Amino acid sequence: MSAQRVLCVVGPTAVGKSGIAEGVALCLHGQIVSVDSMQVYVGMDIGTAKVAEDSRRCPLHMVDVVEVNRPYSVSQFQADARRCVDDLLAADVVPVLCGGTGLYLDAVIDKMEFPHGETNGKGREPYERIAKEEGAEALHQLLASRDARSASIIHPNNVRRVVRALEMLDEGVSYAKQHEGLLARPMHYDATIWALVLPREELYERINRRVDQMFEQGLVKEVQDLRQRGLESSITAQKAIGYKEVLLYLQGHMTLEQAQEAIKKNTRRYAKRQLSWIRRDGRARVIDLSTVSSDEATRMICEDWRTA
Repeated sequence: MSAQRVLCVVGPTAVGKSGIAEGVALCLHGQIVSVDSMQVYVGMDIGTAKVAEDSRRCPLHMVDVVEVNRPYSVSQFQADARRCVDDLLAADVVPVLCGGTGLYLDAVIDKMEFPHGETNGKGREPYERIAKEEGAEALHQLLASRDARSASIIHPNNVRRVVRALEMLDEGVSYAKQHEGLLARPMHYDATIWALVLPREELYERINRRVDQMFEQGLVKEVQDLRQRGLESSITAQKAIGYKEVLLYLQGHMTLEQAQEAIKKNTRRYAKRQLSWIRRDGRARVIDLSTVSSDEATRMICEDWRTA
C-alpha cells in the first residue's frame, strides 16, 4: 500500500454511505474516518445519523470530538483528521474517509491552508452578534453589500462561512477570489473517491423516511438535552439541519409538524448541494445504487482498491 493512499466514500445524505463504508473497511482491514461537520459534536447523534457505538462493526474516528458549546473550525478538523489518517497509514491500516461534507473532505485530502485566527478571532465577534440578534439573512445581506461575488457562492444559512468571508474582507482577501482555485489544488493524499448516488425521487423518499425515524428515535429529547449543554450558544452546531428546526419548535416559533416538514425540505435541499459538489469536483467515481446493490458496490470498491 502506498504510504499516502486513502479511500473516500462520499454522497448525499441518506444514500447509504455509512453501511457501505463499513463494509469496505471490514473487507480491506481498514478503519473509518468521518468527514462530517456535525458528527464531531458530542451528543449530536440522532439528527446527524451517527452510527451508534454499540452498532459499529469497525473503529470510527473523528466523531464525538468536541462539546456543542465549544468552537471547532474546519482548520482544527483538518489538523485532527490528518493526524488520525497519518496514524492509520503508519500502522498500515487503510483509512476509509466517509461523509457528505465536501469542504471537510477537501480540507483533509487536498492541500488547503486556512488563515490563522479562524476561530475566536475578535474580528468575528460583531458579525456573530449580527447573526444572533438580526438573523442569518441580515448577515448575508451585509456580505452581499460588500462582496456580491462571495455572497453568491455562500448559502445564507451557512453563517460560519458568511462570518469567515466578512472576516477575510477585513483582512483584504475575497472569499470568492480564493475560491476560484478550488479545483486546481494539489492533493495532500493519494485519494481514491467513490460517490454513491440514487435517482432524486428515491433519495428524497429515503430522506423523508429518515427524518420520520429520527423523531421516532427521540430527536426532540436529544435537542432538549443539548440545550442544557449549551447548544444555543454555538453559532455552528445550532444551525445544523434537524437541530435548528427543533429549536424553533421548542422556542414556540413553529409546531412540531412544521418542524418535521422543514427538516425534510432543508435536508432535500442540502442533498442537492451535496450532489452539485460531487459533479463540480469531478474526481469521484460514481456508483448508482439503483443499478447495483450495496454488497455489489462494496465488492466493486474493494476490488478496485486491491488491483490499483
